[in-house]
Amino acid sequence: MVSPTTARVIGTNVPAPPLDAARISALPAAEQQAWFDYLQRSVMQMRADQASLAAELAPGAIRPPAPAPHGAGIKSMPMDREPSWYATAEARRIADTVISFQTPAGGWSKNLDRAGPPRLPGQRYSSDGGPAVRDAANFDQPDDRNWTYVGTIDNGATTGELRYLARVAAALPGSEGDRYRASFAKGIGYLLAAQYPNGGWPQVWPLQGGYHDGITFNDNGMAEVMMLLSDVAADPQFAFVSPNLRRQAGSAVERGTAVILQAQVMMDGRRTGWPQQVDPLTLAPISARNYEPRSIAAGETTDILLFLMQNQQPSPEMRAAIEDGMAWLRSKAAYDVAFTRVPGEGRKLIPQPGAGPIWSRNYDLVSGQPIFGDRDKRIHDDVNLVSEGRRNGYAWWVTTPQRALDAHAAWQARIDPAG
Repeated sequence: MVSPTTARVIGTNVPAPPLDAARISALPAAEQQAWFDYLQRSVMQMRADQASLAAELAPGAIRPPAPAPHGAGIKSMPMDREPSWYATAEARRIADTVISFQTPAGGWSKNLDRAGPPRLPGQRYSSDGGPAVRDAANFDQPDDRNWTYVGTIDNGATTGELRYLARVAAALPGSEGDRYRASFAKGIGYLLAAQYPNGGWPQVWPLQGGYHDGITFNDNGMAEVMMLLSDVAADPQFAFVSPNLRRQAGSAVERGTAVILQAQVMMDGRRTGWPQQVDPLTLAPISARNYEPRSIAAGETTDILLFLMQNQQPSPEMRAAIEDGMAWLRSKAAYDVAFTRVPGEGRKLIPQPGAGPIWSRNYDLVSGQPIFGDRDKRIHDDVNLVSEGRRNGYAWWVTTPQRALDAHAAWQARIDPAG
């Protein structure tokens, strides 16, 4: 723990740059065309998505209200039922609602109730997003608050809908399942179209700008995409997918894995963990919201390591990335402290003998020490200095890295059974 007498503000968060033509123009000439093509495809797809939505309303008709946000959107699509349940009327009703919210591009927005009513003609694909009053100081201020996260891989969106549709499609092998298989294929096409030329995925596509254009490891976004595409490429459960699409999914995973290995943060000549998101062109760590500074992120490192350890034949480079990532997690484990609620003070990091291990969500890129952001963009070296509302509303200290450490021994035994 940082002593109260030495705790301090150590910096100010800065916004992440968007992917735009000016930045692409600074790339080596041989690399520019693929990125310009990608950017133009994104612009054209957003125009098509918006035109399609506008065309759903008859002249003079009033647009329906935006759907209400639903924090447990992914949980509204049951993933743990018996296979036969996915052929029931209840399962199909949810799947029909899922399809109704699929964007023309093929993705989905986030945090909506998929067990609720289907989308109405002219109704938006997403809920209200961003502050109602324009605020240039807010890194998460959308250009158009009526068009946010359309579509996205954030909070399990798109990958969650696709996994649910796959279950329904598998339960309805006849013509009844055709519309669910078609929607699934369209969604996989969306993920393939959203992949950057270098193999990464933005948080939102078509591109929304700001940190949303960053290659996003945050909240397991890119790892979930790659795990789904890995399954599509090789799991017999996805035999209903065309061979060509399955081959493309496998190729996308290979390119995405290469980006993951390149994005691992080096410190003092040694690999550490991964950031929450990286710049799409440079792969350098970038910030996200006002209180999410550039950093090495313990939770995202966990998700990436678990994904890499699924590989049945890891390359020497992949093995080194895993071993160094695990060593970094072990070095950052904190004991005898707990991030817990203190009466009258909110959540704080306090001494608690025998507690742990826990990990800071973010570590400084230079010192390697825990860092914590606030809505005013100030970066602290002590979570207890963060405003109470932000301390209570964010997972500043986490336990999830233990999952990677627990899985590591089994992984080592599998890839090197002779010891």
